[in-house]
Amino acid sequence: MSNRSEPLSPQGRAVVITGASTGLGESCAHHLARVGFRVFAGVRREADGKRLREAAPADLTPVILDVTDEEGVAAAVRRVTDEVGDDGLWGLVNNAGIAVTAPLECVRPELLRRQLATNVVGQLTVIQGFLPLLRAGAGRIVNVTSGVGNVAIPYLGAYAAAQFGKEALSDALRRELAPFGIPVSVVQPGAIMTPIWDKMSAEGLRTIEDAPEPVQELYRDSFLRFLETNEKSARTSSKTPEDVARVVFRALVTRRPRTRYGVGKDATGGRLLARLLPDRAIDRVFGGIVAPSR
Repeated sequence: MSNRSEPLSPQGRAVVITGASTGLGESCAHHLARVGFRVFAGVRREADGKRLREAAPADLTPVILDVTDEEGVAAAVRRVTDEVGDDGLWGLVNNAGIAVTAPLECVRPELLRRQLATNVVGQLTVIQGFLPLLRAGAGRIVNVTSGVGNVAIPYLGAYAAAQFGKEALSDALRRELAPFGIPVSVVQPGAIMTPIWDKMSAEGLRTIEDAPEPVQELYRDSFLRFLETNEKSARTSSKTPEDVARVVFRALVTRRPRTRYGVGKDATGGRLLARLLPDRAIDRVFGGIVAPSR
């Protein structure tokens, strides 16, 4: 008789993870393969897949998977279906995403559309595609969001909108899929240093420079200060991508997974902040970010 408190064995169970080219996704893919999962790692380019495969344990298969390309998602589903057959899929880890960083007044509509298409619409497209395999394998879903999915921070409004959206999708899916025995968990990393931070700063600077000069003048000083502080927070964080990978692993093997897992004090603190403080108090907490320089 099995102990209900013991974790499930990962051996031979198939898992798909999106956004595995770099950062959190790459760490998760390597970690899950090392502990015994059969990993299908979603990457956007053949070169990324080759590099990932060369550095990974034996049971890791790169799969071309751009979450914003519906035909590409369908092709990835067919590829994984051919590989796993009737065994189905044990886990789907939705990690792919981008982070638009800029004052909302500077965010062009096409940039917001790309943010939402990647972090929200693309995630649901992937989930819809792999659900038949998850049912066949009595599997589960792990959605990687962010601490910004708890509270919207100035200059991360577009990213927060996407993460709030992914949180909402996760809640609705958890309730809709409960009758079919498919758990849905959210993993919320805080500020953790990965290549995304360099992209955020570079693209944020380009975005504000594309705004009309009078608008640039309104935000430039406080936004540059925000970028510096934000990156410093990630660089000095005690948490690493490997910490996130271990939490994702826990969500995949725990017999009764939690609905949410925070990784880092800022992620868990943000959740408490949103629950306990009124809006005006939270506004004051973040007031220093947008305050003009003296």
